[in-house]
Amino acid sequence: MELKGKIKELAGKYHKEVIDLRRHLHANPELSFHEYKTSAYIQKDLDKLKIPYQTGFADTGVVAMIEGKNPKKKTIALRADMDALPITEENDISYKSKNEGVMHACGHDAHTASLLGVAKILHNIKDDFEGSIKCIFQPAEEKSPGGASLMIRDGVLKNPTPKSVIGQHVHPPLQAGKVGFREGLTMASADEIYLTVHGKGGHAAAPQLFIDPIMISAQIIVALQQIVARRANPTIPTVLSFGKIDSIGGYNNVIPDTVKIAGTFRTVDEKWREAALKKVEKIAKSMAKSMDAKCDVEIVRGYPCLYNNEELTRRCRSVAEDFLGKRNVVDIPLRMGAEDFSFYTQKADCCFYRLGVKSKNAKNQLNLHTPTFNIDENALETSIGLMSYLAINELGC
Repeated sequence: MELKGKIKELAGKYHKEVIDLRRHLHANPELSFHEYKTSAYIQKDLDKLKIPYQTGFADTGVVAMIEGKNPKKKTIALRADMDALPITEENDISYKSKNEGVMHACGHDAHTASLLGVAKILHNIKDDFEGSIKCIFQPAEEKSPGGASLMIRDGVLKNPTPKSVIGQHVHPPLQAGKVGFREGLTMASADEIYLTVHGKGGHAAAPQLFIDPIMISAQIIVALQQIVARRANPTIPTVLSFGKIDSIGGYNNVIPDTVKIAGTFRTVDEKWREAALKKVEKIAKSMAKSMDAKCDVEIVRGYPCLYNNEELTRRCRSVAEDFLGKRNVVDIPLRMGAEDFSFYTQKADCCFYRLGVKSKNAKNQLNLHTPTFNIDENALETSIGLMSYLAINELGC
């Protein structure tokens, strides 16, 4: 049987098992940097297959190695993230989260279960290909500084160094059975902005006697929007949003001394990113100073822009069309969301694509990061089959 046919057969064979893996992970989610039971579960499954692996990457990370014939000929890597979000699940399902306030609302349970399924397929056909495949089970995609950066720090891209890294993410707008690709810039950078405005509080009936940090904070927020509205190159997509304002000690008739503000800055150009963040600091501080207040600015650098290598992505798209049929492979737009897979794209040729998980019978769109998010589990057969086929094609088989 040709290799494509063998992979499709194995994907069908392991589909139910991968569903069970995914449901176990979904029912037992763990937050970023706390994926200890998840990591142990992955290791236990790899032990069953006698697939060698290493631990110690970013504390809970696991890296399995599947070696074909002539294993040193070429190495590629496949990546899955495994952390959950601080969300209380509202789905009425048998595998609902058992951990109150924690939920796999971003599909990382599907990513991890899929990569375990891919490992099973590749291990089964290891005598049919040359080279090696690293399976990277990565923690903490959802929390800065991102598990990917720490995995890289701990040597995940060394000994041996993969020629390319391939990853996937569930995509609710796309029906199960379909996948989406984009070459070049694919996702935005993301940085966290924390402002602390210090004024002088007192009775709200006599604001003229005090330095009102709430009023000053409002003016700072409005002024900072000019960074987006009046940027030198309006063709560069840019987002500056503030999601939290907290007055310390304020009340309806009490002007507080201090106001804390938290927001996010996203763009798709690294030079503009650097320039804009400098503007944020300059404007916030100078605006506060002009009104006799003080503003402390803390900028937490997050994920860089995610850039898909054009040549690799073209090859992966062609392979996907061969495996799934052209009608099931689509273009996806640039997204202002961020992903720590972007750190891999700075170190190696990478392709990050989208896996359709929408049910044909779905009445409502089940969005990521919501308490009702779920997937059509038929997508898992597509997931494990395609990623396996992409891997062996990248090895040149």
